[in-house]
Amino acid sequence: MIDRPYPGDRPRPAADGAPKLRGRTARLATGAVHAAAIRRRIRIPLRFADGYSTTATVVSFTGLTDAQQHVALELGRPAAAGLPLVRLHSECLTGDVFGSQRCDCGPQLREAVERITRHGGYVLYLRQEGRGIGLYDKLDAYALQDRGLDTYDANLALGHRADERDYTSAAQMLHALGANRIGLLSNNPDKGAQLARLGITIVRQVPTALHLTGTNAAYLAAKAQRGGHDLLSRGLERAAEPHRHADPAHLGIAD
Repeated sequence: MIDRPYPGDRPRPAADGAPKLRGRTARLATGAVHAAAIRRRIRIPLRFADGYSTTATVVSFTGLTDAQQHVALELGRPAAAGLPLVRLHSECLTGDVFGSQRCDCGPQLREAVERITRHGGYVLYLRQEGRGIGLYDKLDAYALQDRGLDTYDANLALGHRADERDYTSAAQMLHALGANRIGLLSNNPDKGAQLARLGITIVRQVPTALHLTGTNAAYLAAKAQRGGHDLLSRGLERAAEPHRHADPAHLGIAD
């Protein structure tokens, strides 16, 4: 188990506004949401590849607006935390399951589970592969990235928006869990902005750690520059520069 705090544990004020992506932007979910309900709660012991283990209560739902099988992982003691810490994690089969080095999704999920277990809160595991474009189109986007496009332009070239994720179901899940006021564990300003428009109060936004490697540096730089993610942009630029004219197979997709 990692005993030290992750870098970036200091909270920052919640960000407002729409995502600043060049090209077509994400849809702006807004207004009241229809109520969803908890379908089932089941305890599942978790163990990660590095040996870290914890227990989650996995919560399923009925009435979600997109009819997808999203789940919440209740970790630690959210009720005792006062302000639950929440991570909206978009499914990434390649990163979360297979350990792909093209993105930082697997390390972000691993980080979130431990931090939220310590604090008390929820990981919402959302079926939004490839920023909402699906697994096969994500793989097609990889092929375009291997020819030089970045993660956003590859989505656009396939006829998608740069980011197609809508967090209405995530807001429904939080309302059903009674988590209307949260701390949001995220570098992505669009997540907080959408949740706020859907009736979730973001009391504080806590950045995730920077999971930088030689194979995902240019991808992270694209997220910082085009997606408005609150990362160490200057450091990322320095790290990504040597890779810009190398084999672009290191580029990734997700968030």
